Amino acid sequence: MTPLDALYHQVADNPHGLAFVDGDSRWSYARLAEQARRVARGMLDHGIRKGDRIVLHMPNRPELAVALYACFHIGAIAVPMNIRLKSAELAPLLERLRPALYIGHTSLADVTRTIDTSILPLDRCIIAGTAGQGWYEHSWEKLPGEADPVLPAPDVHSHALLLCTSGTTGISKFVVYTAANLGPVMDLVGNWGIRENRRVLLVLPMVHASGLSVFMSCIRFGVSMVMLERFDPDGVLDAIEKHRCDWLGGLPFTYDALLKSQAARPRNVDSLRFCASGADACPPQIQTTFPRVFGVPLVNIWGATEALGSLTYGLEPGPVSRVAEGAEARLADDAGTPVPPGEIGELLVRGPNVTIGYWAGPDVIENALEDGWWRSGDLMRQDEKANLWFAPRKKDVIVRGGSNISPVEVERVLSAHPAVIDAVVVGMPDEVLGQRVAGFVQLKDGTAPTVVTDILNAAKSQLADYKAPEHLEPIAAIPRNALGKADRKALAAMLAQRRSGVAA
Repeated sequence: MTPLDALYHQVADNPHGLAFVDGDSRWSYARLAEQARRVARGMLDHGIRKGDRIVLHMPNRPELAVALYACFHIGAIAVPMNIRLKSAELAPLLERLRPALYIGHTSLADVTRTIDTSILPLDRCIIAGTAGQGWYEHSWEKLPGEADPVLPAPDVHSHALLLCTSGTTGISKFVVYTAANLGPVMDLVGNWGIRENRRVLLVLPMVHASGLSVFMSCIRFGVSMVMLERFDPDGVLDAIEKHRCDWLGGLPFTYDALLKSQAARPRNVDSLRFCASGADACPPQIQTTFPRVFGVPLVNIWGATEALGSLTYGLEPGPVSRVAEGAEARLADDAGTPVPPGEIGELLVRGPNVTIGYWAGPDVIENALEDGWWRSGDLMRQDEKANLWFAPRKKDVIVRGGSNISPVEVERVLSAHPAVIDAVVVGMPDEVLGQRVAGFVQLKDGTAPTVVTDILNAAKSQLADYKAPEHLEPIAAIPRNALGKADRKALAAMLAQRRSGVAA
């Protein structure tokens, strides 16, 4: 079942059922489908054809959902774009894509209007939201076409969606999905507790793989959503209380913010039944504290833009996941040979939900698979219960004197200290040992920096000598990339700059 099939299945079975709430606006499945058809007609009237790239660049809004399904209708390729990108980051991506249409929002006008018109011509810009500076030529309200349009039959095997990677491994790549790929994705993401719940709070950005896949999965299974434009801890808690939401997904630092907000002004959140943290290993302190405050476990979910839904949540605290029912995964060594249970290996996945490759240009797709398997670059070990415990990404492994050190293991120990909110560990170059361990800790408000000595001593008491940080410093906030992941490169660069200054 493709995303378009899933929407019309709901229209046939429950046309007036609630698809999502946006502020005071309620969207039924019939309303979403009707608007998608009209916008699809409007796109055709603008000259958009099959295979054209349509950039979707806005916070969580109904227009984003409508435009997505409109693209599916006519075979245009939807390209959700991260709203946290600056102009200098967005421009080269748009230059590579050469979109036939850019659909944005007035809240991002300062980012978009400074991009050279040779890359993003004004007549290709359609802007939603309250009227802004008027730098664009077309508003969203003028896009929809006739009320009952005749549309071409979609090709389920053509390219339907490009998702931009975070760029932590180099230049960002565009991950390709077809409509046929997205059917298994919706089914597998449904294993993230979505099928069992009735009201999802969607604050995960729909321009990211996680938020978009959750949205489509909710449509697939008829689960209504409350849509929030952006993460705000008070807004999230107020929405849970008002709409009695039972499902919530977020990142580790968002749950830390929710704990603080709930402590400052408690809300009734007893409707919650499922809360999941993704994008990075959740600090143990947050995962332990959350159930005491919110009355529901906080589980970890591993995900990758190239293999949406392959793993589901673990059944116990910690950086643990499981292979989703219907997915294929294994742990292997560098040669691709499976490793036995208990040993660390790289996670390999395959299946109909996995990307067909990386988009390099119209009809040019770079292969992403080796013998049918996609290499995640993430190291894990499998226990006797078939749980997969996350180690580090291969590129994050610190090698000190020939010994491999998992940053996640060290970070887990540092984060367990009661004064620590979050911690990140990186490799510090060393001429003799290759690397030494350097750590950064975000402390609780009001904590004296001198507590770092106590944190370090506590870590040394729990870690082998070669694993313990040899440099540990407090930092106001852990830097993060556009997807909310800890930016290890930025921390390593900051450390190198400081050491260079000291050396000079």
